[in-house]
Amino acid sequence: MGSQGYSGRDLARQLTVTASFIICIAGSVIGVGVFGGTPIAEAAGGALSADATYLAPASPAFSIWSVIYTGLGAYTIYQWLPSQRASSRQRRLGWLVSASLVLNAAWILSVQAGSVPLSAVVIAALLVVLALIFARYARSRPDSLLGAVVVDGTLGLYLGWVCVAVCANIASALTDGGFDGFGLDPVVWAGIVLAAAAAVGVGLALYGRGRLAPAAALAWGLSWIAVSRVNGELLSTPTAVMAAAAAAVIVVATVGARVAEIRRHQPA
Repeated sequence: MGSQGYSGRDLARQLTVTASFIICIAGSVIGVGVFGGTPIAEAAGGALSADATYLAPASPAFSIWSVIYTGLGAYTIYQWLPSQRASSRQRRLGWLVSASLVLNAAWILSVQAGSVPLSAVVIAALLVVLALIFARYARSRPDSLLGAVVVDGTLGLYLGWVCVAVCANIASALTDGGFDGFGLDPVVWAGIVLAAAAAVGVGLALYGRGRLAPAAALAWGLSWIAVSRVNGELLSTPTAVMAAAAAAVIVVATVGARVAEIRRHQPA
């Protein structure tokens, strides 16, 4: 990776990423109910619980955050390595990663404050930032296996999961606000959103040339939506089938794009 000499701006970026990660972790600790905070599923009157809408994943789905936070911690350390401190790749990503971490904390605080509409706006902004991050790294190759796991893997999981979270959060905000779906059955709306999520997953697969992490997180979240609709209090077999189908479409598209990319690099 090309880079210029280490500068004060590089140091500022590294310090900002580190401070933002600390803020993010502090927010997550509050979000799970430590220090008197209300767990996310119980905050805002339960608007984000597993049975709040047809697009809410079952509770075990959120365990992916432990993997994402571990990866973000590893990324924070990784960007301090001598080989990375003036890396052109880190220069393109660092400030945006920092913004995503602050938005993550802001989302948790907005839910804790009981403002579901605000939380929907914040998580939509987070998705935009993560999409920009993906656009910046997806077309370049990591400089090592460690970089592939810590940078591409972590940020890919982060993006894929937030794609699912945006769907669930906006559905919760609309439901909480009394939106009646213009008279359409909620299952129809769920199908429309799940189809859009599948399209996004296919788009990420094609643009990222078969990168696995975004697809893995998307498929994970969609699968738990399916589980929630057959095992929770808000039952809907059609929604469960559509969610599972969306996950399958994303997996197949990603594997296909990955195979095509491998073949493209094989000697003729």
